Amino acid sequence: MRKEAKKFIEKYLNNVSPTGFESSGQKLWLDYIKSDIDEQLVDTYGTAVGIINPGQPYKVVIEAHADEISWFVNYITDDGYIYVIRNGGSDFQIAPSMRCNIYCENGNIVKGIFGWPAIHVREGKDPEAKQDSVFIDVGCSSKKEVEAMGIHVGAVAVFEADCMWLNEKYIVGRALDNRMGGFIIAEVIKKLRDNKKKLPYTLYVVNSVQEEIGLRGAEMISRRLQPDVAICTDVTHDTASPLYNKKKQGECKCGKGAVVTYGPAVQNNLLQLMIQTAKKKKIDIQRNTDSFAYSSHGVASALISLPLKYMHTTVEMVHEADIESCINLMYETLLSIKAGQDFRYFS
Repeated sequence: MRKEAKKFIEKYLNNVSPTGFESSGQKLWLDYIKSDIDEQLVDTYGTAVGIINPGQPYKVVIEAHADEISWFVNYITDDGYIYVIRNGGSDFQIAPSMRCNIYCENGNIVKGIFGWPAIHVREGKDPEAKQDSVFIDVGCSSKKEVEAMGIHVGAVAVFEADCMWLNEKYIVGRALDNRMGGFIIAEVIKKLRDNKKKLPYTLYVVNSVQEEIGLRGAEMISRRLQPDVAICTDVTHDTASPLYNKKKQGECKCGKGAVVTYGPAVQNNLLQLMIQTAKKKKIDIQRNTDSFAYSSHGVASALISLPLKYMHTTVEMVHEADIESCINLMYETLLSIKAGQDFRYFS
C-alpha cells in the first residue's frame, strides 16, 4: 500500500463519523480526493460526491457508505448512570467493559466506560447484555453532575478504539464497515488519474450517509443523480473464522479476493461483465449469495464486497490483498463500461 494511502486510511478510520453525524469524516474524504475530481457536491444530509467528466448523458456511480454504528444517550438516572439505545446495528453483547467517547452539543467530548457487574457477584447466572442492562459510567454521582458535563439525551457515544496492523497484512479497528469502501472508491479514481484514463461518461464517486439505518443516504442521492449504472462496495462476513455456519452464511475468507454478489437486486448482465473482467485481468474473486437498484427508473446495479472479520465490533479486520482486489476489480470494470451501454435483458 502506498505511504500516502496508508496514512490516509489510518486517519480516516480513527475519525468518528456515526450515523447522522458524518460530516468530519466526509471532509477528510473530500480533501483526500480533491485533486482527482472535476467537481464535488454535498447533499442536504451529508452524502459527499466527487464528479469526474461532468455533463455527459451517460452516468455511472461507484458508491460506499461513510457512517458507523454508535449509541444515543436515552436516559440518565438520578445517580448519574447513562442508558443508551442503538444508532445502527450496535451490539449490546460486546459493550460491557468497553471505553467510549460521548459527543456533546457544546463541542465537549466526555470519556466514559460501559460498566458491568463483577463475575464474583453473579450467583451462577450471567446477566444478559441488552438495552435495559447496558449502561455508561462517566464518573458522576448525580444526573445534575452528568448534565453539567454537557451530556444530554440524544448525545452520541462511540466506542474508543484506534486502528492497528496485524502481521503486516491485516488492518484492524472500528468502522472498517464501511470506511474501507470509501477508501476503495477513492483509490479507484486515483488509479484512473495516475494512469491518465479518460472515461466516456460522467462518473459520480459517492460516499453516502445513513446506511446503517437502512440505506437512506444512497436512496436520496440516487434519486438526485439518476445514474444509468451503479457499482456499490461494502463489507461481507469472513465465514472461515470461528462460530460461523457456512451452510447458512456461505463461504468467504479474507485473503482470497473481492466478493461478487448474486441476488435479485444485482443486475445479472452487469454482474457478468464484472466476472468476465476479473477473469480477463486475472483478479481473484469469490462469490456469495440494494438501494440503487430500485431507485428512480431502475438502475443497473452490482455489488463488490470486501471480506471482513468480526463485523460491528471494535476489532473489524480486513486483508490488504482483498482491498487491492476490490480496487482493481472496480477500476477494470469502469474501463469496460461503454457510454450508452444497455444492460437490459431485452428491449
